[in-house]
Amino acid sequence: MRSKRHFVALMAAAMLATSVPSAVFAESVSSEAPAAVAENNGVTEQPTDVAVSKDKAVSLARELVQIPKEYKLQSASYYSDVLAGGKRGLWGLDFVYQANGKTKGTIYVRINADNGQLVEFSTYVDKPNAKPSYPLKVEREGAQDIAISYINKVAAAYKDQVQYNPDYGVQLLPPLTGDVRHTIRYDRVVNGVPYYDNFIELEVDSEGHVMRYTFNWDDTIQFPKAEQVLSLQDANAKLSELAEPQLSYIIPYGAPGGGKPSLSYEMGAMAIDAVDGKIQENPYGYGYGYYGYGGYYGYSGYAANNVSDTPVSETALGNKPIVGNLTEKEAVAKVEASFKLPEGAEFRGSNYYEYANEATGEKMKRWSLDWTIRKDNQEIGSAYANVDSQTGVINNFYSYQYNGVDQEAKPTVTFAQAKSTALETIKKQLPWLSNELYLVEVDEKTYNNGNPMNEYYFNFVHKVHGATVTYDYINVSIDGFTGNARSFDAQISNHSYSTAAPKLITEKQAIEKWLTYYRTQLTYQLTPQYVWDGQPLPIEKYLLMIASGEIKPEEVEYKTEAKLVYRLVPRLIDEAVFLDAETGNWRNRETGDVTQLEKPKATDINGHWAQRQLELMVAYKALDVKDGKVNPNAIVTRGELIKMLVLSLNGGRNPYLYGYGAAAEKASFSDVAKDSSYYAYVENALQNNWIDIGDGSFNPDGKVDREEMAELIVRALGYNTLANHDELFNISFKDTADIEKKGQAAIVVGLKIMSLSSGKFLPDKEVTRAEAATAFFRFLQARADLQEAPLTN
Repeated sequence: MRSKRHFVALMAAAMLATSVPSAVFAESVSSEAPAAVAENNGVTEQPTDVAVSKDKAVSLARELVQIPKEYKLQSASYYSDVLAGGKRGLWGLDFVYQANGKTKGTIYVRINADNGQLVEFSTYVDKPNAKPSYPLKVEREGAQDIAISYINKVAAAYKDQVQYNPDYGVQLLPPLTGDVRHTIRYDRVVNGVPYYDNFIELEVDSEGHVMRYTFNWDDTIQFPKAEQVLSLQDANAKLSELAEPQLSYIIPYGAPGGGKPSLSYEMGAMAIDAVDGKIQENPYGYGYGYYGYGGYYGYSGYAANNVSDTPVSETALGNKPIVGNLTEKEAVAKVEASFKLPEGAEFRGSNYYEYANEATGEKMKRWSLDWTIRKDNQEIGSAYANVDSQTGVINNFYSYQYNGVDQEAKPTVTFAQAKSTALETIKKQLPWLSNELYLVEVDEKTYNNGNPMNEYYFNFVHKVHGATVTYDYINVSIDGFTGNARSFDAQISNHSYSTAAPKLITEKQAIEKWLTYYRTQLTYQLTPQYVWDGQPLPIEKYLLMIASGEIKPEEVEYKTEAKLVYRLVPRLIDEAVFLDAETGNWRNRETGDVTQLEKPKATDINGHWAQRQLELMVAYKALDVKDGKVNPNAIVTRGELIKMLVLSLNGGRNPYLYGYGAAAEKASFSDVAKDSSYYAYVENALQNNWIDIGDGSFNPDGKVDREEMAELIVRALGYNTLANHDELFNISFKDTADIEKKGQAAIVVGLKIMSLSSGKFLPDKEVTRAEAATAFFRFLQARADLQEAPLTN
């Protein structure tokens, strides 16, 4: 266990060393009392052989970051990290500002202990009363100017070695609040080629403050010169030739009704040698995935060429279990017949529970069972199982012994024996699926050079019609001492699939589509090389040997090689997508809606008085563009208005409806079914009490008048109860007598969300799309001004 924890700590340290935070203030420098050096990498006392002492590092931090004098040094630590051609020393400094016994701000700074270079800073300031203005005071262009100015101050020697990255950190959708941080990055350029893993990065808030700074740079890397490299055209041809899209089942969980399996061609990013065109493996030992708006998307976690070509069995070895209802005794018997429990196992108790599956609507029934393992009247371990009460399928099993272990005992079970047991376990536990399950092959030598291990781990992939079911996973671990299954985990969804294989677009067509999603980029790639006992170690084996404690990091020689590669990089799009393998359409990964990589432009709003507001609503798909037109003067519908409201209040994200997936008995409104494009928005508005159920119909295509829009906005602000006391308001509209919701009208006019026309509110006037977009833009402004901070001491 210790070696695993040590490995995790090392990996975390390595990742943290490449990312950094920041903050900028304007205050005078103050002296600092001596601070103890925290224990770090074995350093328990202040080092004396560093070029930059702790006191000098503190002074530099205060000068470069302009740390206010009320911030006191709380801790200082010295450590080193590994570079391509050596090591560097670093000072980590924590400054804290406290008032009335409470922390009001923190600033973390890292200073290079070899040359005094500012490596990073990040800041947190507790300002509950701060209300960022909306629209933003500083847009991205202004933030870029601030970033350049700061780089000239703290890294002037490097300013001519970087170039602005116009794609990194760009928020493709316009902000809906003033709480925005612009991420600005400048990439290192070597021999005229950008090296994207070295960069200077800053975060600038919408008020113009630098909140984070990162100097991620390695001067020890030896870069080859860019000589005879493939042309961009030849590189694209080679990438197309080598691409291998993977057929997968995925689920757009945000789709109406909880989402159903969809066939997708997934194609992760890849790279080739820029000179010879050979495919390049990911230098860190895992398959290339791809980034989309909102996150990283890969395959099921395994490289396709590591999955066995043949299933566990050619045909199914049994039928799918028939639905029943197991008793506790039957569930216990099922587990004890399926897995060999350790000697001394005593059944301790159970827990029965039922729940509705949000994604499928099914009613799930489970037995949770526990055993205690005893020896000489002492508890030495435990076992656990989870059993489907309706089918008898064991979903989870594990046993663990934490006391009474013979420390001198040696494992005797070979890899081949463990693999055979794992396959037999799958056949026994999942016989109806054995012809659809594929072992993820592992090189036996990665396991302790083929010698017996304490425990072996095996993973299986579920495939239907040759497509990987990405949301199912199965794994088994085998005890290296007893040869028995120590753990079993099978998460198999109950979705149904067509009996016949569906008709698909070709792989060539899929590749052509994916290469429109990516752009090709020439850059350097740094490949780590590990040498132990004079022999090179593959990255996978290195990580495994470190994790098992077989070797220590300091025993391994670390080298790197930089080479020129062409790599695929996702283009900037404002949503995560997948390629429908049946239709060839791009679809939103969350909702399943058909979409496009190039968004349609509205041609009828240029120069319109509400152009900016309409563009905002179009960007968030609150208003549709059809045939290039948004029809700004058309009357807005109730469905469109609710969608504007919900997106405005949800940061532009689609709402999550707890209890409103496939498990919901029925839609709340008779005329907004689960498959309606307005379903999630209308149900969310109902959940938040912005609308009422009324007679059970919503009329999503109905027109909206000004009085109805005013009430909706006031309810969203949380002022509707107050507004119903219209006697509290000094209302002097010329048409007050015509207004039923007087308080609501007074509030929206008073907050300048809606305006009067010649002194009249005009409650019955229908609202155009442009007027609705403008009202919600002003609503966002008013909401930012009205937000109150919690009371503090």
